Amino acid sequence: MLFELTTEFLQQLQRSIQEGEEDTVRSLVDELPEQDISAILYELEVDESVLLLRCLSTEKSARVICELDTDYRLKILKDFSPLEIAGFIHFIDSDDAVDMINELSVQTGEEVIAFIENPEKADHVIDLLHYDEDCAGGLMAKELIKANLNWTIDRCIEEIRSQSKNVDKVFSVYVVDDTMRLLGTLSLKKLLLADEYAIIADIYEPNIESVESYRSGAEVAELMQKYDLETIPVVNVQGKLLGRITIDDVVDFITEQADLERQMMAGISNDAEEDDSVWLLAKSRLPWLIVGMLGGILGAQFIGLFENVIQQVTAMAFFIPLITATGGNVGIQSSSMIVQSLARDSGYVGMELHRFLKGFIVSLINGIAISSLVFIFNIILKQEMNLAITVSIALFCVVLVSSFMGTITPLILFRFGVNPALASGPFITTANDLLGLGIYFFVAHLLYSF
Repeated sequence: MLFELTTEFLQQLQRSIQEGEEDTVRSLVDELPEQDISAILYELEVDESVLLLRCLSTEKSARVICELDTDYRLKILKDFSPLEIAGFIHFIDSDDAVDMINELSVQTGEEVIAFIENPEKADHVIDLLHYDEDCAGGLMAKELIKANLNWTIDRCIEEIRSQSKNVDKVFSVYVVDDTMRLLGTLSLKKLLLADEYAIIADIYEPNIESVESYRSGAEVAELMQKYDLETIPVVNVQGKLLGRITIDDVVDFITEQADLERQMMAGISNDAEEDDSVWLLAKSRLPWLIVGMLGGILGAQFIGLFENVIQQVTAMAFFIPLITATGGNVGIQSSSMIVQSLARDSGYVGMELHRFLKGFIVSLINGIAISSLVFIFNIILKQEMNLAITVSIALFCVVLVSSFMGTITPLILFRFGVNPALASGPFITTANDLLGLGIYFFVAHLLYSF
């Protein structure tokens, strides 16, 4: 049943927390899924959230904390001791444990690791801490089900019962040899239907997609999307099984990357959150605002160069906003489509040429349509014919050039290993404003010179 957080429920919960009625608090939230409890925590003060978590079992609290975003989770964890955090880690996957430890100070993180009671869990956490958080090794969890190819089905089932104590979700069994080299996979269906004395080597599926630990998160996401995988094993360069990445980890990664891309396209230089300090928010937005300001100053100086033309035809000034706005919009549209396209595939030369030609044809059609509409508009308003022609030709050229800039800039950045999202937002808008003004006054200078 879908849980709906009402004002009455929240008030009752807060009242019970403040009055120390642990049994009431527990009865209100204990049966709710972790995702719903985490949503409730966002509506509470930090101290109230901590008290609520202390009313729950350690396992339940651990799973709720994993559902929180980074900033709020860190605020919560500050009220728990390293020993208590180590208790949480006992009940969560190793990849989530590493994320939690990475959010703590170095000293606190080391203390937490020292308090982890399960030596295997501690080893898993220490191992994963060596990987970059955005690569396959940083995304994987060490908990999985594996079986030797020489085992019988009966023994395999016994091992699964033993290993699954530490694994929340079992999608399949990974088959390895005596050196832990990944050979293939065994589906649960085959496992259940096979004879108990059958050998795994005779029934496992050898064709399996895997990913090396050094691969980027984007490559992992692309591979899982391409083959419609729920989980993918991670191996080292020798092909030995290290861990697995599940679809929920990839979705989290994609969501984080999408947020960063949107911020970058909007001209926010750092990973900023709504509840960050005023200084951090200002610092993240200021650099590209300065770029836009400098572009505006250059644009004003550029207009000053054509002061004589504007004095002769005052009505030209009326269309400057139209020229700059159209150029900025076209550039944003083109760059956004290219950035989205680059996120889906690897950008081969043939694909880049196809994107460029397709973008050119689209801009050609749009340019003709927009310039024709503006020309008709000027004729209806009985504007001077030269002005109508000037604005229409300039607008047509601006659409073509802005589309070209919006298409080619992300491709060039992508070729040099720079995030193509930088080509969007303030950068492309400022560049197209200057180019648009240049084209507008250049066309006017040519037409009014004759």
